[in-house]
Amino acid sequence: ASLPVSLLSATMALNPPRSGFLMLLMTLGLTQGKGRYGEVWRGLWHGESVAVKIFSSRDEQSWFRETEIYNTVLLRHDNILGFIASDMTSRNSSTQLWLITHYHEHGSLYDFLQRQTLEPQLALRLAVSAACGLAHLHVEIFGTQGKPAIAHRDLKSRNVLVKSNLQCCIADLGLAVMHSQGSDYLDIGHNPRVGTKRYMAPEVLEEKIRTDCFESYKWTDVWAFGLVLWEIARRTIVNGIVEDYRPPFYDVVPNDPSFEDMKKVVCVDQQTPTIPNRLAADPVLSGVVQMMRECWYPNPSARLTALRIKKTLQKLSNSLEKPKAIH
Repeated sequence: ASLPVSLLSATMALNPPRSGFLMLLMTLGLTQGKGRYGEVWRGLWHGESVAVKIFSSRDEQSWFRETEIYNTVLLRHDNILGFIASDMTSRNSSTQLWLITHYHEHGSLYDFLQRQTLEPQLALRLAVSAACGLAHLHVEIFGTQGKPAIAHRDLKSRNVLVKSNLQCCIADLGLAVMHSQGSDYLDIGHNPRVGTKRYMAPEVLEEKIRTDCFESYKWTDVWAFGLVLWEIARRTIVNGIVEDYRPPFYDVVPNDPSFEDMKKVVCVDQQTPTIPNRLAADPVLSGVVQMMRECWYPNPSARLTALRIKKTLQKLSNSLEKPKAIH
């Protein structure tokens, strides 16, 4: 939910972050929004806008996890949210946990899709870039500039941001799991929080996921990515027709579905989101629809890989003209 825009007149200095980053002098400006696990503010640093996520005390473990991952893993990638610093600071005798990242004025993909209808070119641009981010997370890169494989575990349109160039980047690594093949090392963190129920794969809802197997976590990301593709596809104009934005399973579960609500729909009834018939009429979007279905196989190991999704979307995108501007 968005907060009404307000100003905070104070100028604040952060203690130097643990990474030894230069002291940041920030003027906290416009609030961007408030979620279940904290607030996001827009700040100014050296004249540039940055995003400041202030975690609530109930989600301290997510701050620790994101800080740990960003500080130990080389995650510089166009389609992963850029990290600047994190800090633990004291205000009014209470501890605040701050994560400072690049700022993207379009906000989340969830917000963007509420405001925008999409031409197919823009829809593919958003989808391809999000897939590039997910594929980068999932792959292990060996060498001194390498990285472990990472599974997100809470992929959804609210955790994907839209950049000014209309590409996506993936945010919120508070639940991420890391794996290194060389040392057969699986790091699942210590966060008691679970992902977002609406986006949970059937094996998570049935509590049958193999928690000792890293591939299992990647397969749940792919399920969720298929739902994000569905959100994009609904807002894509075909022959002048487009649907209003709706979250996945909007027509079969309440606004804030329970674990049991989702389990009945996804596992017992084995439903997947209804795909608008008009998408089949478009040769490119029909390809996207086929990909969604391959992300939603009940058997997790049969689902597409993030790399296959990325390559297929790039191929579909290349078959279109260059992207047009936003309406």
